[in-house]
Amino acid sequence: MITDADADFHEPTSDGQTWAETNFFGCYVPGATPDAAPINIGVYALFRPNAGVVISTVHINSRFVDQPWQGDFWDAQHHLAIPEPRNLRDYTLANGLSVKTIEPNRVWDVAYSNGRNVDLHFRYTALMPAYDISDPAQDPITAAQQADTSFAWGAAYKGHFDQTGRFEGELTLRGQKHAIDCVSTMDHSWGLRDEHQGHNMTWLHAHFSKDFAIHGIFDLDHSAGPDTPTEGAVTHGYVLDHGEVYGIRAGRNRVIRQGFYAKALEIEVEDVRGKTHHLTGFGRTSFPWQAGPGTVGYNVLAEWRRRDDADARGWGEIQEFVGPQFLTDLYSARAAAAASAAVDGAH
Repeated sequence: MITDADADFHEPTSDGQTWAETNFFGCYVPGATPDAAPINIGVYALFRPNAGVVISTVHINSRFVDQPWQGDFWDAQHHLAIPEPRNLRDYTLANGLSVKTIEPNRVWDVAYSNGRNVDLHFRYTALMPAYDISDPAQDPITAAQQADTSFAWGAAYKGHFDQTGRFEGELTLRGQKHAIDCVSTMDHSWGLRDEHQGHNMTWLHAHFSKDFAIHGIFDLDHSAGPDTPTEGAVTHGYVLDHGEVYGIRAGRNRVIRQGFYAKALEIEVEDVRGKTHHLTGFGRTSFPWQAGPGTVGYNVLAEWRRRDDADARGWGEIQEFVGPQFLTDLYSARAAAAASAAVDGAH
């Protein structure tokens, strides 16, 4: 269960350098017309209290890109000092990012300026309580795992919540102003987090209004390489339906890929009411978000459809995380196979 105290820094359970505390705020500006490009916005801070530093990234993008510098804006700084005295409820970093808690785990004011051509500010207001994926009272998949005597708690099931809310503010990007008024999902994590991405995962959400949204975390297997369709089982998630939150107890996703990006995606999930939800998402932007040097997030802002409401249109991000070491193993194996085939062909 998440309490007001979880808005503060947590006492590290280890003196290791990889203990981390994170905040992520992701929002978007839908296209003003069907032909206009939407804008995806991500603001992230990863504190390493035992090391005294912060990794922070700010990315803004309205296109399909393969390199972060091809996007509209990318600011990644990995050795910012943690401001003293340390206060996760109210901090300003040297990269121009400031985050202030107005109501713990419910309302934040976020602002960023690079001092030159990007200014961003918004208020995030929660539409639901924080969803604790390690709390069996909230998450039915965690409850089932806890009931299994062979299940052992791991770091992935501790210190994390997701939450859907409303973002209201403004982005000024190279002199052009864009109003921000959307429903999206933030998260907050704490615990040991290695420099290397240890497992692949899909973290996604679809928002149709303040009354209906779906968030899910899914297994991800990229071992077949780029351009290969994938399927993954849901591991945690919820449905926000007219102010009530219903944990997801089962489901899968199916992804058609362009490279490693989700070009189109279907999800089918069942919530604790026994109600099944079918969604289809179509990638409208792509961006390779490196939240840290040891991970790659193949991020897509998707436009979503609901099978049970043909007129409904939603927006939300698909974030798919893969470790660079996994990718180098994959591409090295492919290069070796191609070289071997070339030698065999020469004979």
